[in-house]
Amino acid sequence: MTTVFQVAAMKSKIHSVDEFGIKNYKTRFVALLSILLMVMLVIIFGFITYKAEIGADGATITSFTDALWLMVMSSTTIGFGSQYPVTFIGRSMVTLMFIFGVGIIGGLGALIASKLLGFSDTNVKNRELRKQNSDIYKKLIEIEEMLKKADK
Repeated sequence: MTTVFQVAAMKSKIHSVDEFGIKNYKTRFVALLSILLMVMLVIIFGFITYKAEIGADGATITSFTDALWLMVMSSTTIGFGSQYPVTFIGRSMVTLMFIFGVGIIGGLGALIASKLLGFSDTNVKNRELRKQNSDIYKKLIEIEEMLKKADK
């Protein structure tokens, strides 16, 4: 059963499938999409937090830039500093930003590490080995057929 995300990925051509059935993701596109998603979440969650915190008793978030700063610090798990939420909605937004931020930033880190450390080269080597194995298997079938004909 295909999910909505799988259908969206297929239609957006975020990856291509090679002759061995391996998905090759367009990493620059994925990285750009991740960064744009992160910026969008920071702005949206920051706005919601700002609206929730403005005028609340003991609120340290007094401007939209304070709320944006809070979201950036939350997403990187550095901490709040002098800005922290006091309302339930503000705390909920920070919690969501922790979860999404760790996921997105962690994914970007993994993407960069795989490119820098050459993990994608392993995929290429595996494809080459599959091609060689396929050629050897075809040759084996030919030899077996020749042996069967020779036995008759």
